[in-house]
Amino acid sequence: MKNKEIAEIFNRIADILELREANRFRISAYRRAAQNLENYPLDVAEASAAGSLHEIPGIGKDLGAKIEEYLESGEIEYLNELLDETPDVLLDMLRVQGIGPKTALLLYNELDIENLADLKKAALEHRVQGLPKIKAKTEENILKGIEFLERSAGRIPIGTAFPLAEEIIDSLSKLPYVDKISAAGSLRRFKETVGDIDILVTSKKPVDVIRHFTALPAVTRILADGKTKGSVITSTDIQVDLRVVAKEAYGAALNYFTGSKEHNIRLREIAQQKKMKLSEYGLFKKIRGGKERRVAGKSEEEVYEKLGLPYIAPELREDAGEIEAARDGSLPSLVTINDIKGDLHFHSDWSDGTASLEEVAEAGRKAGYKYLIISDHTKSLTIANGLSEERLVKQMKEIDRINARMKGFKLLKGSEVDILPDGSLDLDKRVLKKLDLIIIAVHSRFKMKKNDMTRRVVKALQHPFPKILAHPTGRLIGAREAYEIDMDAVINAAADSGSAIEINAHPLRLDLDAATARKAAAAHVPISIGTDTHTPATEMKYMLYGIATARRGWLEPKHVINTHSAAKLLSRLSGKKGTK
Repeated sequence: MKNKEIAEIFNRIADILELREANRFRISAYRRAAQNLENYPLDVAEASAAGSLHEIPGIGKDLGAKIEEYLESGEIEYLNELLDETPDVLLDMLRVQGIGPKTALLLYNELDIENLADLKKAALEHRVQGLPKIKAKTEENILKGIEFLERSAGRIPIGTAFPLAEEIIDSLSKLPYVDKISAAGSLRRFKETVGDIDILVTSKKPVDVIRHFTALPAVTRILADGKTKGSVITSTDIQVDLRVVAKEAYGAALNYFTGSKEHNIRLREIAQQKKMKLSEYGLFKKIRGGKERRVAGKSEEEVYEKLGLPYIAPELREDAGEIEAARDGSLPSLVTINDIKGDLHFHSDWSDGTASLEEVAEAGRKAGYKYLIISDHTKSLTIANGLSEERLVKQMKEIDRINARMKGFKLLKGSEVDILPDGSLDLDKRVLKKLDLIIIAVHSRFKMKKNDMTRRVVKALQHPFPKILAHPTGRLIGAREAYEIDMDAVINAAADSGSAIEINAHPLRLDLDAATARKAAAAHVPISIGTDTHTPATEMKYMLYGIATARRGWLEPKHVINTHSAAKLLSRLSGKKGTK
C-alpha cells in the first residue's frame, strides 16, 4: 500500500508551504488529506484504479491528480519543484521540537545556518538567544530538540516495522518449501523502536527462499543474496535481514537473534555452569574424545528446559530480573490480547474522530469487545472540535439511545478532559458527575517546569471522579520528548486517589513506557490500555502494541482494568470492592 508514502509527501509539501507562508487553508488541505490517507483502510492504488479517489475525505481533483501521478511515476513534480527552491536545512530544522516555520526562517537568515550541526554550534555558543523573540529558554529547548533527534536517528518505530515484517512473513509463509518462520531481534521483543528487521526461516530450499525474498515488491535495493542469508532495503528505507537456518537449530537461532544481548549472556553463563555451550547453532554438551553433542536447539522451549529454566517470553528478555524469576518460579502470567474486554480510549466524530457513535459501537461489537468508552475531547482543545458541557450532555443521551438497542455490548459515557495549567479540569463538575468514567490528559503548555507540571497532574488526579490519566508524559516517539514530570509523585497520587494510569497503545506514544508501567503496577495502581482510536478501521489494531508494552512491563491480567467487566472496572475506580 502506498497510502503512507503519499501521506508523507503531502505533509512534506505542507511543511514547505508553511515555510513559504502560503495560504493557511491550502496548507490545511494537504495536512487533512495526509491524515485521511494514513487512516484510509483500503489501498489507495485500488481506489485510483476504481476511479473512487474522490470518495476519500479531503481528496479533490487537484490532490487526486497528484496521487495518480505518484502511483504512475513514483514522484510528484510539484514536490520536486518545491524542494529545488527550498534549502534542506529549513526542513531539517522543522524536525526539531519547538522550531516552527517562522523561527526556522529567522535562524537561517540571521545565523547563516547550513545544517543542524551549525545550529547546534550556534546554540552552544549562545548566538541563538538574543534574536527577535528568542530567549535563553528557547535556545536551551532547541539544543534538547537536536540532541533528541540525534538519539533517535536510525531508529524505526515499532508501528512502522511490525506491519512491514508481518507483510514479508505472510508472503514467505505461503511458499510450500517454508517450514517455520518468525521475526526475531528487538522487533520480537516489541521494543518501542528497532534498528532493522530480522527474520528467521527453516526450509529445504534456502536459495529459493532468498530469491523470493529479494524479489518482493517492497524491495528497492539488494544488499546480499547468498545461499542462506538475504539482506535488502525496502521502499521505506528499512533494512530487512533474512536467515535460513537448519531445522534442528531453529530454536537456538531464534533465541540468539531475538536477544537481548544481556539476556543471552546470562543464558550462556548458565550453560557454562552446567558444562555446556550455547550458541545460535544449539546447546552442546562435551562427550568423549573432545567432541560435542547437541542436546537442544530445535525449539526455544527445549533450550530453556535443558538449562533448567521455564520458557521466558520474548518481551521479558532484557536481563531485568527474568532469570531470577524463572529460577524461583515467579515469572508473571503475562496479559494477552484475549484477556481484553474493551478499549478504554476511543474518539468519535463528535470531536476529531471519523466514525459516528453507531459506527464505533458496531466496530467494538465486531471486535468481540464487551464495551468501549467514548472519550471525545473537551472545549479547550478547539483544534479537535472539543465538546462543551451542552454538547457532551447531548452526546450522553445519544449513547443511552444506542445502548438501549445493543445486546452484549455497551458504550461507556466518558470524555478526554483537558488538565488545565493550574490542575483544574476543563468541564463543570456537575457534568463530570454524569459520566461513567473520565480520561484526563495534558494537551498544552508542555514546557512547564518539572515541579509545576507535577503539581498540575497531581492536582488533577485528586478530583473526586473515577478517572484514567492518559498518555501521562506526552511523548511522541521520535518526534517529541516527554515533558518534565516526576512520575514517582504521579504514581503515588494515582494510588492515593484510586485512579488508573493509561498505557496509550498508539505506536508513536506507548506512554506509559514498560518500565514505568511495571513500577505503577507494583504500587497497586490500576493500568488501562487504550488505543486512542480516531479511525476504527486502521487504529483499533493498535491494541496489540499496548498489550506488548504491558507484557514488557511484567503485567498480568489482574493489573489491567480492561480485562474486567465494565461493572467491575467502574466499581474498582469508584473505590468499591467485590463487584464481579
